[in-house]
Amino acid sequence: MMNKAIIDKLSDELGVSISQIEAVLTLLEEGSTIPFIARYRKEKTGNLDEVKIKEISDVYNYQLNLLEKKENTIKLIEEKGMLTEDVKNAIMAANKLVEVDEIYKPYKEGKKTKASIAIEMGLEPLAKILMSFPTRGDIHELTSKYDMEESVALENAQYIISEWIANNAFYKNSSKNYIFNTGYIVTKKKKTAKDDEATYEMYYDFKDKIKFIKNYRVLAINRGEKEKVLSVKLEYDNYEIYNYLRSKIIKNEESFSVLYVENALKDALKRLMLPSIERLIRSDLTDASEETAIKTFSMNLENMLMTSPIKGSRVLGFDPAFRTGCKLAVLDENGNVLDIAVIYPTEPKKDYEGSKKKVLELIDKYKIDLIAIGNGTASRESQEFIADVISGTSVKYTVVSEAGASVYSASKEAINEFPDLTVEKRSAISIGRRLQDPLSELIKIDPKSIGVGEYQHDVNQKELSNALDFTVMKVVNEVGVNINTASPNVLGYVSGLTKAVIKKIVDYKSKHKIESREELKKVGLKDKAYEQAIGFLRIPDGLNPLDRTRIHPESYEVVKKVLNELNLDINLFGSSQFNDVLEKANSKSISEKIASDEYTVKDIIDELKHPGRDIREDVNAPVFRSDVLDIKDLKPGMKLTGTVRNVTSFGAFIDIGLHDDGFVHISKMSKAFVKCPSDVVSAGDVVDCYVIEVLENKNKVSLTFIQE
Repeated sequence: MMNKAIIDKLSDELGVSISQIEAVLTLLEEGSTIPFIARYRKEKTGNLDEVKIKEISDVYNYQLNLLEKKENTIKLIEEKGMLTEDVKNAIMAANKLVEVDEIYKPYKEGKKTKASIAIEMGLEPLAKILMSFPTRGDIHELTSKYDMEESVALENAQYIISEWIANNAFYKNSSKNYIFNTGYIVTKKKKTAKDDEATYEMYYDFKDKIKFIKNYRVLAINRGEKEKVLSVKLEYDNYEIYNYLRSKIIKNEESFSVLYVENALKDALKRLMLPSIERLIRSDLTDASEETAIKTFSMNLENMLMTSPIKGSRVLGFDPAFRTGCKLAVLDENGNVLDIAVIYPTEPKKDYEGSKKKVLELIDKYKIDLIAIGNGTASRESQEFIADVISGTSVKYTVVSEAGASVYSASKEAINEFPDLTVEKRSAISIGRRLQDPLSELIKIDPKSIGVGEYQHDVNQKELSNALDFTVMKVVNEVGVNINTASPNVLGYVSGLTKAVIKKIVDYKSKHKIESREELKKVGLKDKAYEQAIGFLRIPDGLNPLDRTRIHPESYEVVKKVLNELNLDINLFGSSQFNDVLEKANSKSISEKIASDEYTVKDIIDELKHPGRDIREDVNAPVFRSDVLDIKDLKPGMKLTGTVRNVTSFGAFIDIGLHDDGFVHISKMSKAFVKCPSDVVSAGDVVDCYVIEVLENKNKVSLTFIQE
């Protein structure tokens, strides 16, 4: 049963209606996948996309877990006989799991707090009287009722008051907000620390406002602290916090209890509140920084996976190296391996002419159109070599990121596919295929190895893996899969398909060409799996022309009604006459006439206009070159065209044809203020940029998007 209170809270926080949230949660409970809901249940969710659906699911489940943890924590403290109303209220007011942990920390392993011991001593009535700020009587009269020394009674009563103050949600939150908004994070190099490569040099004596510190600096500081190079502390005005809380707590300045409550407040701040608040702020900074880093990684990965495929071209995959030679892989238009070779154009063998002859032979024999050169060791020298070889021909080259290629090349899948080849030769195949179909090739690799993020090793690895897997799943289902050519890796990301079902599909299509979506029911897809997966599986040359589209078979009857309403013949599917009518079609009026929802009708019309379209074709293609750029040729102000390789929180790395990427700092992206680099560019974009500074000795080039 859904939790209404949590749903109401989600609606306010996420800006989504209660009915939309309930629809999403109901569909998920019924076993629907996020891609399926986003694509085929728009009428129920109000056209929510995958990201918003996942956010609803994640936040709802987090809140359920938080509520369960609160209830369990209250129960644990109650079983220890130490639960008070203030502690219970503080737990229920917590907004994060870590806040509940902070409250429970003093009660772990049956450990009694100073306050709980004082309560057992029977001093809670004394604490309450002190907090009422009486003016009649005196302290001696109050403490004389207890069978203990006055100093002992007062000290322990103050511990009870300290805990009341520390557990007060308003006091804690106001103090936390004050520290966050006015305080500083300060780092120093530890006296005994070793940092031989000066990795953390800028943090040896560093100070920044907590409120404004950049997420990548938080992660760098965390790593430096973990490696015992840096000491980290928060600086803020303790007296301001004390004075503010005192003004809220002291109700009667004339009372004899003021001194004791003041002592309790000081104790609460020093022993309980401030250490806890500092931990929470550090935790909040880390969480926010990790979230930003993971989002950046996911965004870069999505853009990289969505890179336009180069179809219909024969490609030479070129894996650069020195000592072991450059490995070459000739691929046909479909990525099949036609030939493998090794050449030695560079040191130590330096068989330049023999290598040149071999490449020209391969180009001529296999009619190679494009060359994909890896960006690893010897890439620069390989580019110079290839530029010379292809001079005077129609062949072009481009540089392809090698990130993760070696990981794939040594994997079980690569060994199964090419058991007789070395790791390096498999890598050349991977590099070539990355140009032909980036998505199909890159999903063979652990997303964390693709190298399009920042501080990916410093963030929560489980959350990173979940986010990246979701990104791959989102892209695969958005692009769609040719069922007859898809590898098990690709099928593994298709909505609703399990490993067992994928094995059945692979075994079946190894013996039979699949002619229709309906045929897949014979393979062993159960009704739910078929419903969830089938819309994302394509059959470009199948018996039913609708099987090549993103239209779900459940809507094929709706397609017939739409075509009847427009007086169109399915046999004219794809013709200009067919499309002319569709261009003028009004999805809203048609949906009303045929009693179907507008979202489905609109999607049907869009798909009928562009049957089998690969949405990646709308994305920028790689920059192809026939010559090579030398860093010595660069001058400030020079205009260049490059491809965005990676976007971080502080800027973007641009492949401009050199061994090392150029860099555009966030401050050089626009004349207007840029909050986040991803607002300006995405990984894979082809951009014009201008040289600011060239550091030949460091092979570094500073770039700008701003034309002076």
